[in-house]
Amino acid sequence: MQKRIVASEFLGTLLLVFFAVGSAVVAVEYLGTVGIALAFGFTLLALAYALGPISGCHVNPAVTLGMLMAGRIDIRTAVERWVAQFLGAIVGSALLFLLAKQIPGLETSGEFGTNGYDDRSAVGINIGGAFLAEVVLTFLLVYVVLAVTHKVAVTGFDGLPIGLALAAIHLVGIPLTGTSVNPARSFGPALFAGGAALSQLWLFIVAPLVGGVIAAYAHRLTHPFPNVLPEETEDAI
Repeated sequence: MQKRIVASEFLGTLLLVFFAVGSAVVAVEYLGTVGIALAFGFTLLALAYALGPISGCHVNPAVTLGMLMAGRIDIRTAVERWVAQFLGAIVGSALLFLLAKQIPGLETSGEFGTNGYDDRSAVGINIGGAFLAEVVLTFLLVYVVLAVTHKVAVTGFDGLPIGLALAAIHLVGIPLTGTSVNPARSFGPALFAGGAALSQLWLFIVAPLVGGVIAAYAHRLTHPFPNVLPEETEDAI
């Protein structure tokens, strides 16, 4: 196990959930949709520079799947990252849940920054529309990540377009589904929200992964250059 990479993905996903999802849980009345979108974008941007040189700062199973499909990491590395990401999301959600419980009158059951469709969508989008939205939104994120990084690691100005893309994705996606584009980000909060958040969770795991796979294939068409071999990426990190 590559301990530094696993620790980086765990910590990064934890912080993304706590701060970005936290903006929707404890500060939505003050930030609004634009503020929450910027919170997600800025948090990922900061994490990209802090953790990118270590693990690439995937902090998202869909991004890791895209990297796997693009041939930049091997299956063992991908599995280790997935485990770290989901565990990080759970711990980040637990810390956020503990914080939320200290705020009088703040409701956590059923919502808690989770994603949804039908009556859990601000615009009432149906299941098919929600699936399509999550696939397309995740496609943009993973495609940008693959396009601006030539290896696993995020270096130089790579983090800027990634953070901007995530902010733009949330501006569009928040009214639709609350914006997942990240199975781990959806999984952690849903565990603590319970109810319909858990029954609808499958969509926000499957659709982002589909979007990540499509993005990997699209990237091969638009950027037909030899991929960096896994052993080369490990040396680079």
